[in-house]
Order: sequence, then structure tokens, then C-alpha cells
Amino acid sequence: MESGLFAEDSQIRRLNREGVLLGGAGYAILLQVAHPAVGRGVYEHSDFTARPINRLRGTLTFVYGLVFGTEEEAERVSRIVRAMHKTVVGPGYNALDPDLQIWVAATLYSSGIRMYEMTFGELDAAAKDEVYRQSAVFATALGCPEDRWPTTRADFELYWARMVDSIEVGDTAREIAAGLFAPANPLVRPLARMQRFLSAGLLPPRIRDQLGLDWGPGRQRMFDRLFAVVRAVYPRLPMAVRSLPKNAYMWDMRRQAARGRLYRRPKAAVRALPTISRRRNGAPVRSAPGRPRGHRVR
Repeated sequence: MESGLFAEDSQIRRLNREGVLLGGAGYAILLQVAHPAVGRGVYEHSDFTARPINRLRGTLTFVYGLVFGTEEEAERVSRIVRAMHKTVVGPGYNALDPDLQIWVAATLYSSGIRMYEMTFGELDAAAKDEVYRQSAVFATALGCPEDRWPTTRADFELYWARMVDSIEVGDTAREIAAGLFAPANPLVRPLARMQRFLSAGLLPPRIRDQLGLDWGPGRQRMFDRLFAVVRAVYPRLPMAVRSLPKNAYMWDMRRQAARGRLYRRPKAAVRALPTISRRRNGAPVRSAPGRPRGHRVR
């Protein structure tokens, strides 16, 4: 297999190969939609509350394809995602806005580093600097100019604190969160309950409270005990087990690419979020026109 964007022993690969990072998926999603413009774009153009597993598949294909794919695979994934985002435009939001791209990429970086350090302990400064610099790929792959990613990790911490302190969560984000954690598929509900618990424990208290996620001393003790077990058990698992999700998604990505079915357009958001679509005095929310269901994006 030809080389990719990163060396085999790079910090971004060491971090993202770990399956435990999936525990932060809900955390990253909720932070993304907490931003009013991102939330509105998801509200009107995504169906991940109706098909959370499919949407997770798309996000992980993006992350794993960039980090572990060949250069051609990484470029293909980036090209497809940028093409899909061209239609995500509406009042007050545009998926090609570099400010929104930085925020989405920042949540992916924050989620990964947070879960990794809670499981393995804090990385040293050099390793953290390396994985931070490499994580700029999550923004540039979306089309964000490279110089818009905060230059240093210290710059990023200032940016992150400013964003967390300034974001005001609206009804759209709360309804998306409610739909995300109440999936129609009963087989997904136990996973959704676990993601809700993990997300609430990981989120900044201010955003958690605005999203309406219950928390308190009892839940915090449960959260702390859970991660004490994770820290004791997970690092001792064989690497073949820990990297199983990454390997499975890379296999699936290559299989779908060979069939010309790497990505599919989401369904209309009106179908995905029926409770939201009935708002505005009964008038349905209209989504931007998209390709018919089943259209293949190559």
C-alpha cells in the first residue's frame, strides 16, 4: 500500500488508531451543533438523527481516510466531502465558511485528544504539539485555508476557550441533541444512552447545561469510576482489538470506493427531524434541494 499523508509512527496515527476515541463521538457532534450556524446547517441538510450509524460512518470515513489512507484516498475523501458541502448553504450559514470549518475540525481534534489522555494519561508537550499540527488536516481537507488554523497549540487553547465561553446554544441544537439520543431504531438505543452519558460528562458545564443534559455529583462519580476502569483495562488490550474499528472502517471505505459508493447524499432533513419540521406555526422547514435518494457520489 502506498504511503499516506502521515508516517506510520506519527502521533496523529498513534492517537486515531485507538477505538476508545469513539467514546467522544457524541461530544464532538454536540459541540459542533452548539454553534448556531453549524447547528442550522445540520438541521436543514443532515439526517444523522434518523440514521446515526450511517452518519457516524461518514464522519469516520473522513477521519480515518485522511489519517490512514493513501494520498489518493485522502484526496478522494476530501474532494467528495467538499463537493457535498457546496450545497450546505442557507440563511446565516455556509459550510464552506472557514470559521465554521475550523470549529468542526477543532471539535474533532479536541474529542480525540481528550479521550486519548483520559485513557492513557497526558501526552508530553512535544507529542501534543505534533498531533496538534497534524490535526490541521481536518480543517484543510474541508477547504479551509491552511493559515486559518491557529498556529500553535497555545493559540488554539485561546481560540477554544473563547468559543466555549461565547457560544449560545439555541433550540435547534437542543432538538438535534434530543433526536440524536432518542433514535428510532431500538437496537441503537443502548449505544445512544451511553453516548449521552459520556457526552454530558465530557462537555464543558456551560454548554452541557444549555443543552439540557442532566448532571450532578452522582453522575460525576459514575463517570469517574467508568474511566478508572477504562484506564485500567483498555491499554492492556491487544492492539488488534483496540484498532479494530479503524481497520473495519478502512476496509469498508475501500470496498465502497471500489463499488463507486463511497458516500451517499443524506435524505431531506425534513424527514430526519419531524419534530423540528412542524415548527414555525405549522409551516414545514424546507431543505435545500439535493440528489434523489440512492444517488451515488463518486
